[in-house]
Amino acid sequence: MNDTWKPLEVSPDSTGHAPTVAGLVAHLDSVPDLGALLAREKALLLRGFAVTPDELDTVMDLLLPNRLSYVHGNSPRTKVGDNVYTSTEYPSRYTISMHGELSYAASWPSRLMFYCQVAAETGGATPVLDAQRWLEVLDPEVRDAFAGGVRYLQLLHDGTGLGKSWRETFETDDRAQVERFLADSDATVEWTADGLRVSHTRPATTRHPVTGTEVWFNQVDQWHPAGLEDEVARVMSEVMKPEELPQYVTFADGSPIPPEYITQIRDRGLSTAVDVAWRPGDVLVIDNVLVAHGRRPYTGDRRVLVAMSG
Repeated sequence: MNDTWKPLEVSPDSTGHAPTVAGLVAHLDSVPDLGALLAREKALLLRGFAVTPDELDTVMDLLLPNRLSYVHGNSPRTKVGDNVYTSTEYPSRYTISMHGELSYAASWPSRLMFYCQVAAETGGATPVLDAQRWLEVLDPEVRDAFAGGVRYLQLLHDGTGLGKSWRETFETDDRAQVERFLADSDATVEWTADGLRVSHTRPATTRHPVTGTEVWFNQVDQWHPAGLEDEVARVMSEVMKPEELPQYVTFADGSPIPPEYITQIRDRGLSTAVDVAWRPGDVLVIDNVLVAHGRRPYTGDRRVLVAMSG
């Protein structure tokens, strides 16, 4: 296992192409198998090609051949284009811990692409982490405890309440469409007077479909109160029952997860990650199974867009 992994930086100097979007496109067109390259390198940082928002679609068409919507996503975002979103709008003073995108869902994107339009005044890096390494740095006791998987619990309100509504989460007003979507995920679905309650059980690890590598792939530290920095969320967890929270997580059998397991998972992930410090025009592509990602706190304006593909 390589303890010094970091994204492969692709630049005009390394490729021999012009420092323009046309140069980047020419380089990407010359790569015989981008999927194989990404499976080998795990993440690519495309830097120095001066990508602008107006030219982003051209790049995305090559990097994300099957762009997906953010259906069932739990992070606050704004849709700004054709399945292009702002990165999470969680308050800038907080760290977002490492995670695989939609790892709590029945299906998830295979690739994520991030684009830096505006870099933060200070901070705001996107930490990335070899998810195999994340699994390895956890204590055997913690790994063994999660062998049976985890149970995610969501309470999605009907328009007024804490967290996201079911309409925002599934990008529809049609309850039947939500039920059809969740029917494919083996989830337990219950409509209530307040909205929608969803419960589903998932493994804590998965294997990459190409490399076979086993990786830590879940969001337990983001769904558990012990992993949160947000003061409001912490107070909510102290005064509300778990089933009243917008989201919560237990072991697969419904038993509680010890808080010290959660903090170990969060802290070792963040401390092992490699920070991508953004420059305007940067594009980062990651294999969503092999690489976890997060966000460091920041000051000033920051605009990073994200898109994903199957």
